[in-house]
Amino acid sequence: MFIIGIAGGTGSGKTTVVKRLTERLPQGEVVVIPQDSYYKDSSHVPVEERQFINFDHPDAFEWSLLEKHLRELKEGKAIEQPTYSYITCTRQPQTIHIEPKEVIIIEGILSLCDPKLRDQMDLKIFVDADADDRLIRVMKRDIVERGRTTEAVIERYQRVLKPMHQQFIEPCKRYADVIVPQGGHNKPAINMLVKFIKQQIQEK
Repeated sequence: MFIIGIAGGTGSGKTTVVKRLTERLPQGEVVVIPQDSYYKDSSHVPVEERQFINFDHPDAFEWSLLEKHLRELKEGKAIEQPTYSYITCTRQPQTIHIEPKEVIIIEGILSLCDPKLRDQMDLKIFVDADADDRLIRVMKRDIVERGRTTEAVIERYQRVLKPMHQQFIEPCKRYADVIVPQGGHNKPAINMLVKFIKQQIQEK
């Protein structure tokens, strides 16, 4: 089993990198674990206060459960991955059954932040992008997919995303084995990663 961590700022292109890798790695041998699925449940928080939850802070995640699930996958055990609703800011009753695979990808803004999680990874990747590009992607996603207004997205970017990126996400670069500028559009980087991962799988 080969464990990959993929981190980077919101809107940096992490999802595209993951898509490019899974498209070119052996079919049926890759499973992606989104870090977002492990947000702490906020159902106990009054609805009107949930909009102020800082989802870009390490304290927003249930690290112990993510670490436990990764260990179980490495031991050959299946897991029940939690699901999370951005609309209600709560963990959902439904889970996703995940079987162990040859390649496990942990993807999320802070996936390289936690030392115990990093220690379980064989390859650590940081996806880099200009702040302006990230903001544009965040605006497109949050307005279209999450129903937020332009004003709300900009306010959240200034209040939360930018300072959290500078304080917690950007420093994770130091832990990365590979930094990928321009995300999934960086074909040479994707080519090198695919070649390296395939080689590691064969050697294991």
